[in-house]
Amino acid sequence: FSTWKLFIVFRSGFLVRAAHTLLTWVITLILFLHNTGKSRWDIPAVAHIRRCEERGELLLPSLFVLLVLLSVLFYFTVSLMDPGFVLTDSALDEESEALVSESPSPQMRRCGFCLLQPMRARHCRTCRRCVRRFDHHCPWLENCVGERNHRWFVVYLLVQLLALLWALHIALSGFSAGAAWEPWLRANGVLLAALAVVAVFSLVVALLLASHLYLVSINCTTWEFMSRHRISYLKNRGGGEDDNPFDRGLLCNLWDFFCLCRTVAWERVYQRHTASTV
Repeated sequence: FSTWKLFIVFRSGFLVRAAHTLLTWVITLILFLHNTGKSRWDIPAVAHIRRCEERGELLLPSLFVLLVLLSVLFYFTVSLMDPGFVLTDSALDEESEALVSESPSPQMRRCGFCLLQPMRARHCRTCRRCVRRFDHHCPWLENCVGERNHRWFVVYLLVQLLALLWALHIALSGFSAGAAWEPWLRANGVLLAALAVVAVFSLVVALLLASHLYLVSINCTTWEFMSRHRISYLKNRGGGEDDNPFDRGLLCNLWDFFCLCRTVAWERVYQRHTASTV
């Protein structure tokens, strides 16, 4: 490949997605193939993947593989789907035109790159597009998280965390006992490395899931939470830092986020909230 072709492949996210898939299945294979022997801890043998295979108990190994496969499928779903790209003025569809015409507002902004920029949208320099209800650009997905894929991103984090915690349990229960340090390290070094990777990813995913569930519960995005002082429709509000014009309460916020699949004219929501607080 030429340098330009390599650049195109990298920009398309191929290398990132391939690395994610490879790392996932390498760790899964390590957990399946590691010969545990006698466990250091008194944990039931059913917890060991290798012992389940040897005893013909395939239910738990099969469920674990299905969970890992589900997490990979969700990863590619969120990574490859449209996060909510805003169409340019020359390509507005009927729905976008209706939203613009019904929401005449000084908050309807113009992006220097994409021209039209509805409220809560932001231009992503990596994707080179404006994204509706922009949350953040995820380098591990090589895609933005926005209005259309944010809910699936949260579901992916949940499935990924379940798979990682199960893998963490399998790895911890798979260490063989040993009297001397060096023979034990030689016997368990690969599993120890897999455990370290799984533990780090478990912590990161757990923190991400907790933060996103909190933001969803108050109908706020990562970008709005981190950059409130720079966002025109938030920084000039008189209600203080806790005043969120899009917050409809915990249950309504969760229902809207997980159950409603539609484009929202946030200008109208903003205007109604402003009118009710005047």
